[in-house]
Amino acid sequence: MVRKIVNSKDPQLRAVAKPIGRIDAKVKEIIKDLIDTLGIQKDPEGVGLAAPQIGKSLRVFVTNYHNFKKVFINPDILETHASPTTGHRPSVTKSDILEGCLSLPNYYSPVKRAASVKLKYLDENGKKVVETFSGFHAQIILHEIDHLNGILFIDRLLEQKKPLYKLEKDKWEEVELV
Repeated sequence: MVRKIVNSKDPQLRAVAKPIGRIDAKVKEIIKDLIDTLGIQKDPEGVGLAAPQIGKSLRVFVTNYHNFKKVFINPDILETHASPTTGHRPSVTKSDILEGCLSLPNYYSPVKRAASVKLKYLDENGKKVVETFSGFHAQIILHEIDHLNGILFIDRLLEQKKPLYKLEKDKWEEVELV
């Protein structure tokens, strides 16, 4: 079932999500709801969705970006590796990826994240998986894990002193974040 996505001002998004004890019918239903809800997001298009974003305080998220369709339950970051160009750049360059969020639609920022992440998690069948992701896949995963920890991408841009942009009618505008 398609669920309503919680707005960034909702206090539910600031809470640390609870670990999943066992993958029962209720958890599988939430996973299906996450997949269904993410699947219809077209304006803006979404690439990941965490359970807190549909009002469920559980440590699970899904991704859907080209062939990168996965379910992550109780993810645990084992290690991260910074990119060789890590550092604070004062302006947006072509190599920056503008990151957005379905809970704050049409707002984007060039958030810097680790270039790769080694993750331990359970898949939707309860199988333990240890896997390393890099590039945009790592960025998606780190964004969604932030949601599980009550952190929004705007928190990252504030700590990195990055600008926030709003896309409205195909026009980009830098906005103040207060």
